[in-house]
Amino acid sequence: MIDQDMKDSMMSALENVIDPELGIDIVNLGLVYDVDLDDAGLATVTMTLTSMGCPLGPVIVDQVKTALSELPEVKDTEVNIVWQPGWSKDMMSRYAKMALGVR
Repeated sequence: MIDQDMKDSMMSALENVIDPELGIDIVNLGLVYDVDLDDAGLATVTMTLTSMGCPLGPVIVDQVKTALSELPEVKDTEVNIVWQPGWSKDMMSRYAKMALGVR
């Protein structure tokens, strides 16, 4: 189990990963469900995509790995794409909703 500071650092790094279709980062879109880091430096990101057929999934996964690789504690990153719970607009932050004009 990682401490909250490390979790916050990882989430901050993931705010640099922008969904190419929506132009908002994956954290504010609510796509990142969980982050973890083990003692060996393996980061695990549990996240979803806005749609199952998202053609940009591999691009986003690569960007997640790149963003976390900038943290000195992270040696490698594993990204688990999950479909439960399914993503909805309700998961977006207030900022993302305002930026996209979603009510």
